[in-house]
Amino acid sequence: MEATAQEVDAAVRAAHAAREALADRTVRAAFLRTAADELQAAESSLVEVADAETALGPVRLTGELARTCYQLRAFADIVDEGAFLDVVIDHPDDTATPPVPDLRRYKVPLGVVAVYAASNFPFAFSVPGGDTASALAAGCPVVVKAHPDHPALSELVAAVLRRAAARHGLPDGVVGLVHGFDAGIELIRHPLVAAAGFTGSVRGGRALFDAAAARPVPIPFHGELGSLNPVVVTEAAAAERAEAIGTGLAGSMTLGVGQFCVKPGLVLVPSGTAGDGLVESLTKAVSDTGAGVLLDHRMRDNFVAGVAERAALPDVDSPVTPGAAGNTPSAPGS
Repeated sequence: MEATAQEVDAAVRAAHAAREALADRTVRAAFLRTAADELQAAESSLVEVADAETALGPVRLTGELARTCYQLRAFADIVDEGAFLDVVIDHPDDTATPPVPDLRRYKVPLGVVAVYAASNFPFAFSVPGGDTASALAAGCPVVVKAHPDHPALSELVAAVLRRAAARHGLPDGVVGLVHGFDAGIELIRHPLVAAAGFTGSVRGGRALFDAAAARPVPIPFHGELGSLNPVVVTEAAAAERAEAIGTGLAGSMTLGVGQFCVKPGLVLVPSGTAGDGLVESLTKAVSDTGAGVLLDHRMRDNFVAGVAERAALPDVDSPVTPGAAGNTPSAPGS
C-alpha cells in the first residue's frame, strides 16, 4: 500500500524524534552488529521472499545478504574507531600574537536521511544497504523509500532492523519505511529530511536531485545514477586474445540477466580481422546464454524497445530476438 503524505510525515517525524537515541556511538555500533546478526539468523526466510519477488536466485541472494551483513559490521568498526568524526583541537595560547583561542571542531549528524532503495540489489542497496548503514553509523535516523520490485522483502527487513534496534533501547523510528512514487517525492521535500541517498536510474535520480535543490533550504543528494561503463579493446589485446575477451564480455554483460550496474554498456573494438574475431566470439557466447527473468516488466519493455531501435540502425547484423524459442523474460507472476 502506498504511503499517504500524512504517513510520510509521521515516519519522518518519528525518525527526527529518534536522533538523540542514536547519539551514543557505543549503542550505534552495537545496533549495527546486532542488525547483521539478526539478518543472518533470518537468512532462509529473507532469501526465499527475495527470490519470489526478484527471481535473482538463492545463490546470488545469499551472497548479497552476506555482503550486506559485512557492510553493517564494517560501519560498526568505523563507528568504534571514530576517525570519521574528524576531531580537531586547537589548544589556547595567550602568548601567541595574536592570541590563539580554544578551538574545537568535530562532525555532527545532519539529521534524518531519506534512502531510496535500488531494484537490482534487494539487500545491499535497499532497506539494510550501504546508504542506510552509513547514515545510521553517522548517527542519522533513516526513512527508506522501498522499491516497488520487492515490497514484501522491504517490510520484512525493516522489521528485522527495528527488532535489532529494540534490543539496544532504540525506538522504531530510527528506521522508517514508506512505499509509493508520490511518497518518495513527499519524502525528499519534507523540511525535516536533511540529506538523501539514491541508487537507480538517471531519470529518477535527476528528478529527486532537482527536488532536493529546489527546497527552500537545499539538502545534499548523494546519487548513483545509471551506468554505461565503456570498454576500449586495443589492437594488441584483440590480436592476442580476441576469443577470451569476447567470452569474458559476454559473461559480464549477461551476469544477473544484464541487471548489474557494472556491466559493459559500450564496447569499442578495433576494425580488422582481430576485432571481427572478438565480435564473433562475443556473439556466439551471448547466443549460447539462456534467457532469464528480468526484475520487472519495465526493464523487459525497455530491453525489447532497445533491441528494436538498434536493429533498425544501418549495418547491424543478426540482432538478438527477445523471447526467441518461446522463452520470454518477464517479471515473476506477470
